[in-house]
Amino acid sequence: MLWRRLRSPAAWSETADLFAILTVVSLPWSTSLTAIFNVLFLLCLVPFLDWKAFLRSLTRPICAAPIALVLLALVGTLWSDAAWGARLYAVNPTVKLLVLPVLLYHFERSPRGRWIFIAFLVSCALLSVMSWLVAFYPNLTLRHDQLERGIFVKNYIDQSQEFTLCAVALAYPIVLLLREKRHWLAGLLTALALSFFVNMAFVVVSRTALVTIPIMFGVFALLHLRSRSIALISVALVAGAAVAWQASPQLRKTADTFVSDYTRYKEKGEPTSMGLRLEFWRKSLGFFAEAPIKGHGTGSTRGLFEQVATPSGQYLASAEVIGNPHNQTLNVAVQWGVIGIVVLYAIWILHLLLFRGDGLAYWIGLLVVVQNIFTSLFNSHLFDFHEGWMYVIGVGVAGGMVIRAQGKAAKVGQAGS
Repeated sequence: MLWRRLRSPAAWSETADLFAILTVVSLPWSTSLTAIFNVLFLLCLVPFLDWKAFLRSLTRPICAAPIALVLLALVGTLWSDAAWGARLYAVNPTVKLLVLPVLLYHFERSPRGRWIFIAFLVSCALLSVMSWLVAFYPNLTLRHDQLERGIFVKNYIDQSQEFTLCAVALAYPIVLLLREKRHWLAGLLTALALSFFVNMAFVVVSRTALVTIPIMFGVFALLHLRSRSIALISVALVAGAAVAWQASPQLRKTADTFVSDYTRYKEKGEPTSMGLRLEFWRKSLGFFAEAPIKGHGTGSTRGLFEQVATPSGQYLASAEVIGNPHNQTLNVAVQWGVIGIVVLYAIWILHLLLFRGDGLAYWIGLLVVVQNIFTSLFNSHLFDFHEGWMYVIGVGVAGGMVIRAQGKAAKVGQAGS
């Protein structure tokens, strides 16, 4: 029986699904475990991969565009002036995009894509509980080198990204359950969504999340709600936000830093969070103007910042040297110019178009892409480990489910005709 299972494609597919589930469960908690489980997932697919079908799937634009960005990063090493170590290090953040076509291929065939979403939701819910415990008992954190309020592992930006995605994604099943008059289950999911928002309001939240949450809810309202429902929910959200604002000093503190950071940067040149971003963006635009077509090459960013850093006895924003300008478009533009920007935006647009439709997989996939696009205004989230894997897994699993559903619908249509 064991030998038969070892030779069974179905058994290997089930094992691959198990490792995919373990990958998303570990993503909020551990970088190392995420990488290990992902490698095991890929290894389980190799023995029984239908190479002809797989290679054919790579020709689809939704698969070809991510591969093109990886190839561009490799080719970009040829005209870069950076050391080869820096060039190869800069290629590494793009490599995860090669997993996206594999996920699309597998979950087009696997019926267990929904379990991936459930596993991620449960894992984030447990992390939310741990966040509250760490907020009251800071010694429980595993990050003793850098204490942050309510952060058990990772950092507040990653945690806010997870909680935001889960909370907004729950809006779709909640509305469906209410329309089906399944009020108890809708109430349970509503409580879970609110728990994520309460954590962000009273424990810790990133400023990026504060900006993107209204946008994500706006997308949901336009796609799935009637005008009357939009008005009622908008009033409820505004009222809830007002209550949270009055009750949460932490939320007011986070919002107030927008103005104070900008003022200190403009008046004194201090390296505040917002000030550094503005400085990175200003300099990156200058680098882009110097080589607008093909950029300065892979891994060139840090060297360019070193050349224009202002020597100073004081620590000023203009003296900061970095290899990441904290904007996905500029990160790509500095290294690969207009060519890179075209490929990057092709990825986002093609994946947005993939999720035109009504259904849970359509909604989650669309939400993952929208979140990545808007958070990438303030960070290089497609290249960051945590947010990059959220994008790859989210689009890969949801996209595979969408393609599977479209294939079934096409077969039904052919049978009916």
